[in-house]
Amino acid sequence: MRKIVVITMVSLDGVMQSPGAKEEDTSSGFTLGGWSMPYWDEVGLAVMDRQIGQPFDLLLGRKTYDVFAPYWPKQTGTIATAFNKATKYVVTGEEPDPNWDKTVRIHGDVVAALRKLKAGDGPMLQVHGSGRLVQTLLAEDLVDELWLRTFPLTLGSGQRLWEEGVRPAAWKLTESVVTPKGLILASYVRDGDVKI
Repeated sequence: MRKIVVITMVSLDGVMQSPGAKEEDTSSGFTLGGWSMPYWDEVGLAVMDRQIGQPFDLLLGRKTYDVFAPYWPKQTGTIATAFNKATKYVVTGEEPDPNWDKTVRIHGDVVAALRKLKAGDGPMLQVHGSGRLVQTLLAEDLVDELWLRTFPLTLGSGQRLWEEGVRPAAWKLTESVVTPKGLILASYVRDGDVKI
């Protein structure tokens, strides 16, 4: 069985939209793209490199795939090497761009396909970005771990990690690092039901 690990950059008020670049995702009029970039430092990048340095495949929503596919094949470095080597499973109704090697489409009964993929053999499945897909994974209790990068700012609007429909669940902190710039990198593993 494979673990599904959601790796998300999120503001203090829960926004995960367009952390990397101004034009990354401007849907719903979002104008603050690139908000995470001023906060990365050597400490945060070292954690990212270690997490990306493990064997994994990618599980992506279509919008994130469309941002990644033209960009990462042209890059070098730890993240580019890992992303380009990974099999890319893309949840989409239409055929994805076939130019990024090792791309596999997931469609039809998506939840059943995700359960089958998770039950199979292979490395962990890392989910980066992919806000709508993350909502489905959380609602269906398919997420094994959350690796959150919480940035010291509020954005007020934008797609949020914790949307309506997220099921109650307990999570156990397994690692945390606070960087000099105030970025909190915290990893959580699914830990049963909410205890009251």
